[in-house]
Formats: sequence, C-alpha cells, structure tokens
Amino acid sequence: MNISYTKKGDYLLPNLILKEKVQYNIGKYGLLRLEYIKKEKLGLYFDLLVNDTLNEYLHDIDNIVMEKVQSLIKELAEKENINDKLKQDNQMLWVSKMNNIKNRAEEIILKEYIYV
Repeated sequence: MNISYTKKGDYLLPNLILKEKVQYNIGKYGLLRLEYIKKEKLGLYFDLLVNDTLNEYLHDIDNIVMEKVQSLIKELAEKENINDKLKQDNQMLWVSKMNNIKNRAEEIILKEYIYV
C-alpha cells in the first residue's frame, strides 16, 4: 500500500481519503449494538470505525436481529395458539399476549445478537 503525505509545519500527515460508500439508516437493534460495543467492546468498535465498516456492520446486525425477532414472534404465537380467531373474539387478550410474546422474543434475540 502506497501512502502519500502532506507536510504541515513539522509534521507529515497521511493523505487519507474515504471510499464513497452507501450510508445506511440504522434502526433500533443497530443502535443498541452500537451502544453496547462502545461500552463493552471498544476494540471492535475502533476496528470497525478505522476500517470504515461500522455503518455496514450495524445495518447488517439491525436486519438480522429484526428478522430473527419477527420469526421468533411468529413461532411463539403459533406454538401458543395465538391466532386471528383469538384476535376476532377477544382483541384485548390477543394484544396482551402478542406484546408478551414480542417482549420475550426480543429478550432472547438481544442476548444472542446484541449483548455478546
């Protein structure tokens, strides 16, 4: 790798140029992962930052976790027989049970993908 330098006073500063890359919007799970690695995995955070892969990494984590949570919610709802019939018969009970399932699914997935 050939790096050129510019002299500024007594110092030689590298001429570093970032590649043009797509900047992704980061959702809830990506932001949770970002906060975690900033506090607990500083080496990983700086590695991703220096290599200019942080945004892509967080975007990938966000997508993976979102898919896993949705999949687990669907699986748990089927397993616990929470379906459209319950939704039609007793909407409040359905909402309560679905919120409970969503919270459980997020807790499981967050431990596997965010807080590791």
